[in-house]
Amino acid sequence: MRYRPGHYVDRHGRETVVFVSDGRASIRTTIRGVAFEGDSMDDLGALSGAPPEGGFTFLEWQEPLPVTIEGDGTRAGALHCTLRMGAPTGPGNAAVDEQTLSVFLRLDGHDHHAPEGLHDIESALHDIQRHLPPGTRLKACVACAWSDYSPAGSGLMGSLACFRDAKDAYRRVSGKHGPDGIFACWDLLTEFVQETWVCGEFEQRVGGPGYRGAFPAPKPW
Repeated sequence: MRYRPGHYVDRHGRETVVFVSDGRASIRTTIRGVAFEGDSMDDLGALSGAPPEGGFTFLEWQEPLPVTIEGDGTRAGALHCTLRMGAPTGPGNAAVDEQTLSVFLRLDGHDHHAPEGLHDIESALHDIQRHLPPGTRLKACVACAWSDYSPAGSGLMGSLACFRDAKDAYRRVSGKHGPDGIFACWDLLTEFVQETWVCGEFEQRVGGPGYRGAFPAPKPW
């Protein structure tokens, strides 16, 4: 389990919380005595009791993110995330009218910020990796040789498929359809993981394998 210190803020004030995650499809926390669980920070639902009136408006959390530096081993970085959410779009509706994400990596006393306006953790980590010094690489599932996304799309976080138990099949993946497409081996995935998780079978993603290609992806223009 990983314990992520953070805060919850709404019109009633600010509360210190801890987000507990197994790095896969489970995030839990307790806010003002009410237990919440979900597979993403923007999808936390009350398990029992009455949730805070008006829904979430502001969540922030911090989690460890190791970084490898060529010739100098692994360093401990810290990823800082802030998720701002607007008002629910209707009664009983979990959807909100707006959602903004802010992310930065603190490493060796320096902050590396992703630009504002991104909608998911993956995009933020791609941008942070592009701006790290040469030879400095994130060590997390999003940067692993055995992970990929579905062409159907992904959400804020946690939609990353791990193929560590089907490496031979995943090595052949190129594109979306056909005998070597991602759909041909999708049923072989081991599990879904969060982008910032990492396990003992991590290998750096090299070149442009699989459906999603390189990490970081070339910067769009």
